[in-house]
Amino acid sequence: MDARVSELFGSGNDSGSQDVASNVLPGNSYGVALKKSCVKMHKKSKSRFARNFKPSNNPPYLPPEAEEGNIEYKLKLINPTQYRFEHLATQMKWRLQEGRGEAVYQIGVEDNGILAGLSEEDLRTSLNTLHELAEKVGADITVLREREVDFDSDVPRKIAEVLIRKVPDDQQFLDLRVAVIGNVDSGKSTLLGVLTQGELDNGRGRARLNLFRHLHEIQTGRTSSISFEILGFNSKGEVVNYSESRTAEEICESASKMITFIDLAGHHKYLKTTIFGLTSYCPDFAMLVVSANTGIAGTTREHLGIAMALKVPIFIVISKVDLCMRATVERTVRQLERVLKQPGCNKVPMVVSSTDDAVTAAQQFAQSPNLDLIKVFLNIIPPLSNSKEQEELMQQLTEFQVDEIYTVPEVGTVVGGTLSSGICREGDDLVVGPTDLGQFHKLTIESIQRNRSACRVLRAGQAATLALGNFERSLLRKGMVMVSPEMDPTICWMFEAEIVLLFHAKTFHKGFQVTVHIGNVRQTATVEAVFGKEELRTGEKAVVVFKFLKHPEYLKVGAKLLFREGVTKGIGHVTKLQPIAQYRPSQSEDDEA
Repeated sequence: MDARVSELFGSGNDSGSQDVASNVLPGNSYGVALKKSCVKMHKKSKSRFARNFKPSNNPPYLPPEAEEGNIEYKLKLINPTQYRFEHLATQMKWRLQEGRGEAVYQIGVEDNGILAGLSEEDLRTSLNTLHELAEKVGADITVLREREVDFDSDVPRKIAEVLIRKVPDDQQFLDLRVAVIGNVDSGKSTLLGVLTQGELDNGRGRARLNLFRHLHEIQTGRTSSISFEILGFNSKGEVVNYSESRTAEEICESASKMITFIDLAGHHKYLKTTIFGLTSYCPDFAMLVVSANTGIAGTTREHLGIAMALKVPIFIVISKVDLCMRATVERTVRQLERVLKQPGCNKVPMVVSSTDDAVTAAQQFAQSPNLDLIKVFLNIIPPLSNSKEQEELMQQLTEFQVDEIYTVPEVGTVVGGTLSSGICREGDDLVVGPTDLGQFHKLTIESIQRNRSACRVLRAGQAATLALGNFERSLLRKGMVMVSPEMDPTICWMFEAEIVLLFHAKTFHKGFQVTVHIGNVRQTATVEAVFGKEELRTGEKAVVVFKFLKHPEYLKVGAKLLFREGVTKGIGHVTKLQPIAQYRPSQSEDDEA
């Protein structure tokens, strides 16, 4: 973990440079996506994100084809034999499985990445064969783009990039979660309202009204809680939102890919809510919204730093471009570039100026210059975990994080959250805790809903609400977990963590109290010991012992940690637990036994 992230929380110095080609083009809105310039990437990630083949600016080749991942190169697919056709269909199923329902085929590209290209006739024949293969496996295909390649020939030669999408048999749709962060009044809720409602704002905030949950939010126009909105895409990549469907259930039925937006608060006094949304809901991506007329202001830098500290992939959308002169927009983009290139970030901003480039943006993270291209970006953006990782999580024991608690008439107690591991079904018996005394209570899952639609089976990584029937609501609190009784969950009052102090006005020492965020756990803790040092200053590392003040918590070694108190902020990870007990049934359960 890089201590230089602390620069994002400091005095706001935008210095720092990194040699990178960057062009800014005018448009109605901008989106900037980022890629890490010094990260060792997985083979699949490298093949997915390292493609950018503009003939005028890039070499005429791609990275060699990787055996793993959802990217497949094919020089041509012309009149395959029956045996070859069956082999190609099996190969397509494998690529779809690796991409969790999505695969990208590069036609006219050799296995070593050379862009050989095909004649117009051969390309059409190859695409027809690909259509037949997709029909064979029950998938849909969309030609993302076609390009001419530089080739010493009188006949123009082209390559094509094709998206193959097939919803896995055990799922209703593909699902990605995007946390929306940024300073207050940057236009986060309005942007989501326009995307999900399909209508432009009237200039007085009409588009954002459906996202607000409280009267004071409507009156002030400022989000103070966490709200959710969905944007669907059908198998052809077309938007399915409330302008086409009246209810969330209809969107779920029509969509093959679902983007769930987590709208977080921008005002500094609601920072704890924003941190909770980033740590608890496990977003796949974070969308940082920056207003063109104010630039990097307020909590923008802080939100960027928190997302980076939690290692959430980030892309940036610059809003309110229509309210500014071109010079103002370009100044904001230059300001962002300076911050993104400084050592604490070490990100490379890239620019997009067309629909064709928006496809690359989703696979490589770049810029998209209007709302339509943001939709293209969201349609193509892939999940960053592969099928193997998903399978390993599903084979573990059930663990569900409790993030929200409701009482629904005629249903009873309902909890919302994310399934961290395992599989959860209707009728499953789980235990929930820990209570203030470190106990767990038995309960039964009555029903499950995802995106307001009934669901019988919940799989690792998916968010949902679970109905618990007549289970007493007063026994629940945010930060609890519902786990399989076989897990023997370990709980603790005290734990050790290796931390980096990102920012502190004075010194950090024993006895200091901070608010600790670990996953869905949010509680005040006291620093019991700082190993090897008497006190810490900004940028320093140490192993620290924390002790919770109110009640014990269920933690895991290796979990990311973020703590704060006033201007004090730090990040780290849990290294050791000091358990007080293994799973203990509540007294009432002992009596029943």
